[in-house]
Amino acid sequence: MEKKQGFFSALKEEVIRGLSPSRSRSTGPASHRSPMSGLLRRKKTNGNGGGGYVAQPEQLIARSGSLRLTGESLAPLMEGPDPDGGEAGDSKRVGSGLGQWVKGQLSRTPSFASTSCRRSDLRLLLGVMGAPLASVHVSFTDPSPHLSIKNTPIETSSAQYILQQYTAASGGQKLQNSIRNAYAMGKLKMMACESETATATRAVKNRSGSRAAESGGFVLWQMNPDMWYVELAVGDSKVRAGCNGKLVWRHTPWLGSHTAKGPVRPLRRALQGLDPRTTACMFADARCIGEKKIDGEDCFILKLCTDPQTLKARSEGPAEIIRHVLFGYFSQKTGLLVHIEDSHLTRIQSNGGDAVYWETTINSYLDDYRPVEGIMIAHSGRSIVTLFRFGDVAMSHTKTKMEEAWTIEEVAFNIPGLSIDCFIPPGDLRSGSISETCELPQDGKGMSVIALAAQRAKLAVQDSNAGSKSWRMEA
Repeated sequence: MEKKQGFFSALKEEVIRGLSPSRSRSTGPASHRSPMSGLLRRKKTNGNGGGGYVAQPEQLIARSGSLRLTGESLAPLMEGPDPDGGEAGDSKRVGSGLGQWVKGQLSRTPSFASTSCRRSDLRLLLGVMGAPLASVHVSFTDPSPHLSIKNTPIETSSAQYILQQYTAASGGQKLQNSIRNAYAMGKLKMMACESETATATRAVKNRSGSRAAESGGFVLWQMNPDMWYVELAVGDSKVRAGCNGKLVWRHTPWLGSHTAKGPVRPLRRALQGLDPRTTACMFADARCIGEKKIDGEDCFILKLCTDPQTLKARSEGPAEIIRHVLFGYFSQKTGLLVHIEDSHLTRIQSNGGDAVYWETTINSYLDDYRPVEGIMIAHSGRSIVTLFRFGDVAMSHTKTKMEEAWTIEEVAFNIPGLSIDCFIPPGDLRSGSISETCELPQDGKGMSVIALAAQRAKLAVQDSNAGSKSWRMEA
C-alpha cells in the first residue's frame, strides 16, 4: 500500500507539473522582457540617479484568480484532479480519483475549435482595445486652450470655457506644465461578450455564455515632447506600442513591428483620465453641442471632428477612413471628464466587389478620481467597444461587442533617470506602414479583411508586371 501511494504521488506531481498553466505561460510571448522592463525593476534611491516609484514587472500580469474589478473576481483554474470526481463506491480507494482523471486526460481529444476561437477573440480584443490612438495630432508645444469671446461662435467659446474649468479642476495649468514625464501601471480584464449576424430574413445573436474574461495589466510611460510607450499583456499575448515624437509604431505577436499611418497622435488610453493636459489640448478646437446625463450626472458635450487631410493621411490601400468623431462629456458639477466616445468609419473597396463599411465605436467611462501629486487622476473605468460591419450584401450586417475594465495601481510624475533612449523604436521595425484598421475581424481562413484586400491588390500588380515582362520578351 505504501508503494502504491508513493507511485500515485509521484505520478500526480509529474502530471500537474506538465499541465500547469504557469509553466506554459512562462514560455509564451508575454514572458519575453523588453528593454523597458529594466526601468520597472528600479527601486527608490536618495541619489540623483534613476529613482523609481514602480513595482516589479512580475506584478504587471495578474493571475486570473487574483484580479478584482467592479466587485467581481475570476475563479482560479484547477491545476489537478477533482478529489470528489470519483464514484461514490471508490471514494475511499487511494488514487482512484487520480487514476480516473489521468485516464480521462489521456483519452480526451483536445478541442482545437475552442482553442482557435479563444485565440481569435484575444487577438481581436488586443488589436482593437490594446493600444488605439487618439483622433487628431496633439503636441506638447501647442499652446493651451485660451478663452476668447470676441468674434468667436458661442459653441467654440463655450467649449473653451468648459476646458478652462476642466484644467482648473484637474490641478491647474501651472502644475500640469511642470510635469516632464509620467508613469502609470494598472490591471485590466477584457471580454468579447456578444456578436450578432443579421440578414434580410433573420438575425442571429451569439452571446458568450461564460463571459470568461482575459485578465492582465499594462504599464505606460510618457515624456515631453510627444513621447510615450505602452506595454500591455493579456493572457499569453503582449502588445507593445510607442512614439518617439516623430513616428508611432506597434508590435503584436501576429503582425510584428509596424509604423502607424498618418501624423503622430497620442495614445487614447492616456486620455482616459491619465493625462489632463493632453486631453485639454485635444479638445482645443472642439464645439459645445449640448448637455446630457451620464450615470445621473449632468454633463457638457464637446465634439471634435478630424479634418479631411488627416483622414487621408491615415488611409491606406483599399481602406479609406471616411470620418473620425470624438465626444467628451465633462461634468457640470466637478468639471472633470467622466465619459469619452470616439467613432470612426472605414470604407474597404475590394477588387471587383462591393464596398464594405466598418464602424468602430469606443465608449469609455471614467471613475474614482483621486489626486496624485496635485493632479486629478481617474483610477478606474470601463470601455465598451462595438464593431459594426455592413454594405457588402443588402440588408445584412454583423456586430461584435467587447468590454474592458481597468484599475490604476500606481501613478508617478517627474521620474528621475528617464531618458529618450527608453522610447527608441524596435530594431525590427519594418519600413512599410500598417493601417489602424488592420485588426478588424478575420474572414473564415484567418486573414484580416485589410490584409486580404491588400494581398489581392499585390497579386494583381504582380500579374500585371509579369504580363508586361512577357510581352517585352516576345517583342
